[in-house]
Amino acid sequence: MPKILLVEDNEMNRDMLSRRLVRRGYEVVIAVDGQQGVEFALRDQPQLILMDMSLPVIDGWEATRRLKADPATRQIPVIALTAHAMAGDREQALAAGCDDYDTKPIELTRLLPKIEKFAGLGTPAA
Repeated sequence: MPKILLVEDNEMNRDMLSRRLVRRGYEVVIAVDGQQGVEFALRDQPQLILMDMSLPVIDGWEATRRLKADPATRQIPVIALTAHAMAGDREQALAAGCDDYDTKPIELTRLLPKIEKFAGLGTPAA
Protein backbone atom coordinates (compact mmCIF):
# COMPACT_ATOMS: atom_id res chain seq x y z
CA MET A 1 0.00 0.00 0.00
CA PRO A 2 1.59 3.34 -1.04
CA LYS A 3 2.35 5.61 1.92
CA ILE A 4 1.69 9.36 1.92
CA LEU A 5 2.79 11.69 4.70
CA LEU A 6 0.23 14.46 5.19
CA VAL A 7 1.66 17.43 7.12
CA GLU A 8 -1.32 19.60 8.04
CA ASP A 9 -2.19 21.49 11.23
CA ASN A 10 -5.85 22.15 10.42
CA GLU A 11 -7.91 19.27 11.80
CA MET A 12 -10.74 19.66 9.30
CA ASN A 13 -8.37 19.68 6.31
CA ARG A 14 -6.42 16.73 7.75
CA ASP A 15 -9.53 14.66 8.33
CA MET A 16 -11.10 15.37 4.94
CA LEU A 17 -7.98 14.70 2.88
CA SER A 18 -6.75 11.68 4.83
CA ARG A 19 -10.14 9.95 4.66
CA ARG A 20 -10.38 10.50 0.91
CA LEU A 21 -6.88 9.16 0.33
CA VAL A 22 -7.45 6.11 2.54
CA ARG A 23 -10.64 5.34 0.59
CA ARG A 24 -8.51 5.33 -2.56
CA GLY A 25 -6.15 2.74 -1.08
CA TYR A 26 -3.32 4.89 0.25
CA GLU A 27 -1.77 4.53 3.69
CA VAL A 28 -1.72 7.99 5.28
CA VAL A 29 0.65 9.08 8.04
CA ILE A 30 -0.31 12.39 9.65
CA ALA A 31 1.96 15.05 11.14
CA VAL A 32 0.50 18.21 12.69
CA ASP A 33 3.51 20.55 12.47
CA GLY A 34 6.65 20.98 10.40
CA GLN A 35 9.03 19.47 12.94
CA GLN A 36 6.88 16.37 13.28
CA GLY A 37 6.68 16.20 9.47
CA VAL A 38 10.47 16.06 9.20
CA GLU A 39 10.68 13.42 11.95
CA PHE A 40 7.93 11.26 10.43
CA ALA A 41 9.45 11.49 6.95
CA LEU A 42 12.74 10.16 8.31
CA ARG A 43 10.98 7.43 10.30
CA ASP A 44 8.38 6.30 7.75
CA GLN A 45 10.05 6.98 4.39
CA PRO A 46 6.77 7.71 2.55
CA GLN A 47 6.49 7.69 -1.24
CA LEU A 48 5.12 11.26 -1.16
CA ILE A 49 4.72 14.18 1.24
CA LEU A 50 1.78 16.60 1.11
CA MET A 51 3.10 19.67 2.96
CA ASP A 52 0.99 22.53 4.25
CA MET A 53 3.16 25.65 4.16
CA SER A 54 1.63 27.53 7.11
CA LEU A 55 2.55 25.25 10.02
CA PRO A 56 3.45 25.69 13.69
CA VAL A 57 6.88 24.88 15.19
CA ILE A 58 8.64 25.12 11.81
CA ASP A 59 6.76 26.18 8.70
CA GLY A 60 6.40 24.08 5.57
CA TRP A 61 9.05 26.10 3.71
CA GLU A 62 11.71 25.28 6.32
CA ALA A 63 10.52 21.69 6.78
CA THR A 64 10.85 21.13 3.02
CA ARG A 65 14.33 22.70 2.95
CA ARG A 66 15.41 20.33 5.75
CA LEU A 67 13.94 17.29 3.99
CA LYS A 68 15.61 18.15 0.70
CA ALA A 69 18.96 18.77 2.46
CA ASP A 70 18.94 15.33 4.11
CA PRO A 71 20.22 12.42 1.97
CA ALA A 72 17.72 10.11 3.71
CA THR A 73 14.67 12.13 2.53
CA ARG A 74 15.76 14.31 -0.40
CA GLN A 75 14.36 11.87 -2.99
CA ILE A 76 10.82 11.99 -1.52
CA PRO A 77 8.59 14.23 -3.65
CA VAL A 78 6.90 17.08 -1.79
CA ILE A 79 3.71 18.77 -2.96
CA ALA A 80 3.09 22.14 -1.26
CA LEU A 81 -0.48 22.70 -0.10
CA THR A 82 -1.25 26.31 0.62
CA ALA A 83 -3.99 28.87 0.79
CA HIS A 84 -1.45 31.34 -0.62
CA ALA A 85 -2.33 31.74 -4.26
CA MET A 86 -0.52 34.99 -4.89
CA ALA A 87 1.85 35.64 -7.77
CA GLY A 88 5.22 34.13 -6.94
CA ASP A 89 3.96 31.64 -4.33
CA ARG A 90 4.37 28.67 -6.66
CA GLU A 91 7.92 29.78 -7.48
CA GLN A 92 8.68 30.22 -3.77
CA ALA A 93 7.45 26.66 -3.06
CA LEU A 94 9.58 25.25 -5.87
CA ALA A 95 12.59 27.26 -4.68
CA ALA A 96 12.17 25.73 -1.19
CA GLY A 97 12.45 22.30 -2.79
CA CYS A 98 8.82 21.36 -3.37
CA ASP A 99 8.21 19.29 -6.48
CA ASP A 100 4.79 20.82 -7.12
CA TYR A 101 2.22 23.16 -5.63
CA ASP A 102 -1.52 23.02 -5.07
CA THR A 103 -3.85 25.59 -3.57
CA LYS A 104 -6.48 25.32 -0.87
CA PRO A 105 -9.27 24.62 -0.69
CA ILE A 106 -8.17 21.19 -1.88
CA GLU A 107 -9.87 19.92 -5.00
CA LEU A 108 -9.16 16.19 -5.07
CA THR A 109 -9.76 15.96 -8.83
CA ARG A 110 -6.91 18.47 -9.30
CA LEU A 111 -4.62 17.03 -6.60
CA LEU A 112 -4.89 13.29 -7.38
CA PRO A 113 -3.12 13.46 -10.77
CA LYS A 114 -0.23 15.30 -9.07
CA ILE A 115 -0.06 12.64 -6.37
CA GLU A 116 0.01 9.91 -9.00
CA LYS A 117 2.59 11.72 -11.14
CA PHE A 118 5.11 12.60 -8.44
CA ALA A 119 4.85 9.46 -6.38
CA GLY A 120 4.75 7.22 -9.44
CA LEU A 121 1.93 5.51 -7.64
CA GLY A 122 -1.04 5.46 -9.93
CA THR A 123 -4.32 4.88 -8.18
CA PRO A 124 -3.95 1.72 -6.10
CA ALA A 125 -6.26 -1.22 -6.75
CA ALA A 126 -9.13 -1.36 -4.30
